[in-house]
Amino acid sequence: MRAPLTDLPLVLDRVSLAVGATEILDRLSVTIAAGPPTLVVGPNGSGKTSLLRICMGLARPTSGTISWGGRLDAPPLRRAFVFQRPVMLRRSVAANLDYALAHAGVIRRQRPARIAELLARVGLDGLEGRPARRLSGGEQQRLALARALAREPEILLLDEPTASLDPAATRAVEDIVLAAARSGIKVVMASHDLGQVRRLGGDVVFLVRGALRERSGAIDFLDHPASEDAARFVRGDLVI
Repeated sequence: MRAPLTDLPLVLDRVSLAVGATEILDRLSVTIAAGPPTLVVGPNGSGKTSLLRICMGLARPTSGTISWGGRLDAPPLRRAFVFQRPVMLRRSVAANLDYALAHAGVIRRQRPARIAELLARVGLDGLEGRPARRLSGGEQQRLALARALAREPEILLLDEPTASLDPAATRAVEDIVLAAARSGIKVVMASHDLGQVRRLGGDVVFLVRGALRERSGAIDFLDHPASEDAARFVRGDLVI
């Protein structure tokens, strides 16, 4: 019996990305394997979002290669992406999830039960009839996570999903992320919040000007940074 295809490990080999004359990623080599969340950190403009987009398959490297489970051309069937500012469809909460489930290939008669399960999973049960665009920012981000989880992804890519949220909403999102990781989903998340790195991270990918400066466990990165750039970043200094 043939083993099911997997998108892990996700391997970037000397990946560069340029937009015109601007180098966004610079010969980046990194392997992302199954396990606890990987946090992608670095100063603004370091290439965090571009790295996630390449991992999802939303952008192609200018040079270098990316492979998913050893395959160079893998459709994003086992990956899901949540943007920092997700777009809500002009529909109810339940209809947003129904749309996501339909695109994931879930047959119609199975969707009501799946919608109820997903809403409970992200703490939005009881809000299925509310217009999605009338939810609070934190609720919208939880709905975006539910839409991503509707795909039953193997890899969940998150682009600073708590950047504009208050502490309570941030905690709610982090709880969902940790639960997803415990369920076996590989979480790859960009973050600017070093406290969040400590709370969530299994390991850290630290970028500066599109290049990999450090790769280590989250606690080692925060408490014993190995590079001068990382030490300055952890201290709160500007890294240019």
